[in-house]
Amino acid sequence: MNQLFLSPEHVLQGGYFHATLRQLQEPNVSIEPHNIMYPVFLLENEDAVQPVASMPNVSRYGINQLIPVLSELVDKGLKSILIFGVISNLPKDAIGTHADSPDNPVLKALPKLRAALPQLLIACDVCLCPYTSHGHCGLLIPNGAIDHAASARRIAEVALAYAKAGAQIVAPSDMMDNRIKAIKDALVSCKLQNQVSVLSYSCKFASSMYGPFRDTMKSSPMEGDRKCYQLPPGSAGLAARAAARDVAEGADFLMVKPGLPYLDIVRQTKDQFPNHPLFIYQALPSLGKACTMVTGAMIHWCPKLIKKHVRYLGYKVSGEYAMICRSGDKKEIESLLMETLTCMRRAGADCIITYFAPLILSIISRQKN
Repeated sequence: MNQLFLSPEHVLQGGYFHATLRQLQEPNVSIEPHNIMYPVFLLENEDAVQPVASMPNVSRYGINQLIPVLSELVDKGLKSILIFGVISNLPKDAIGTHADSPDNPVLKALPKLRAALPQLLIACDVCLCPYTSHGHCGLLIPNGAIDHAASARRIAEVALAYAKAGAQIVAPSDMMDNRIKAIKDALVSCKLQNQVSVLSYSCKFASSMYGPFRDTMKSSPMEGDRKCYQLPPGSAGLAARAAARDVAEGADFLMVKPGLPYLDIVRQTKDQFPNHPLFIYQALPSLGKACTMVTGAMIHWCPKLIKKHVRYLGYKVSGEYAMICRSGDKKEIESLLMETLTCMRRAGADCIITYFAPLILSIISRQKN
């Protein structure tokens, strides 16, 4: 028995007794600003700030309010954002006319963002659901089913409009077959293929975790659901096929959404396509009243950060958020947050799209000082 435990393969602790040695045992899991992308919601009214009822302390912003917010975060190290357009005054119709009309808030904001924050990498979510009267991500045939060919063409039109307006990444989230090729062909036709990347929501699951997000976007389907084009939560095989489809069609980057419950899919996708940078979207459900206490606790332990930025931090208050914020004092909370992100990186994520971005940037800055 003694010989068994003294054999080399059973003696591990000599390899991680020191802090520097422990770092060597954790390759490719560091959290740097370029590993974080911040999602933001953009309104038609350029001077508006609009709280989201289902997501306490989350707001949508007009561009004139958003630029100062992002400027301060860029000073703290923010490298990239993902923009979602939200309309309430512009009319919605069956083909999502205002997804790429001159009045679209994203198209109007992109030149201003590029001019004000030239160093910031700007991605734009591309989907029809915020702009269609039926709330689906594609166009419909008379019986209510998806018209895939027409949907891919329309998604490509919207992506091209964003690219021409200044988006450096277009991110189709609709999950329609063949839309990546349609977008790539559109970019090539305008000689933009070497100036605009395509980030595909390649493994987007039909999750129950999108409720608060859809409230924020005002994009819930009027009838039916999205299970015929988003992936079944239990299907690893379809996820692998969806990622392969999008790589074959020319996707530059892949994404898994939601994140934490699907880390097996993150690992599977990274193993399948190790040469494609992989994004993970940390999207989780609201806890309603419970998060008021959580936010109060955060104000107590981080008053300067939270009180100053509470209107626009963009946290999606969630089960994970509550778990982290209730985990103890400031040090314990931050430790658990960074552990969660490290696990996402360990699973294969290269970039994490997260509403925790402002807090993470503060933690990173403090660790380096």
